[in-house]
Amino acid sequence: MSTSTRITADQYHAMIRRGEFEPREEHHVELLYGEIVNMSPIGPPHSSLITRLLEWSFRSLLDAQAVVRPQCPIGIPALDSEPEPDLVWALPEDYSVNHPRPNEVLLLIEISYSSLTKDRGLKARLYAEAGIADYWIVNLVDRCVEVRREPKDGDYRSVESYRAGQEVRPLAFPEVALAVARVFPT
Repeated sequence: MSTSTRITADQYHAMIRRGEFEPREEHHVELLYGEIVNMSPIGPPHSSLITRLLEWSFRSLLDAQAVVRPQCPIGIPALDSEPEPDLVWALPEDYSVNHPRPNEVLLLIEISYSSLTKDRGLKARLYAEAGIADYWIVNLVDRCVEVRREPKDGDYRSVESYRAGQEVRPLAFPEVALAVARVFPT
């Protein structure tokens, strides 16, 4: 029997406005399926990869093709969720009122080491249920990029792993390539 209390995204936002998660350094959380979930701390390998992926993103995208959002929430109100992926490419809209919704997400990336089980399980199910079409896990454990596509019934029908010597291309921008060796330098 679960003792957790589910909350809505609106209740979560009210808690944020009241400062209930301050100081942020002590309350690194996200809302998943109506539950407030602690997030893993960000270590040097993780932050280094975010920097590399940001550089790749900015070099790859022309102005107004997409908004690049590092470690910013996306809104999934239908599932009472507001996850904070490591990197999102979203439609070039103004997100000052609402976070990008699933239909505005062009690419979603999680960087995983200690969170690998959660990113492959709970988060993959959430993103698939929400209809996120292009979900990548940068897997620090196995040094690969896992690409999940074709969401259906809470699961991804296509899961492929890319390793050094291979490239992965976002669905929304097939002309853009990420060399996996660039992500995992020797």
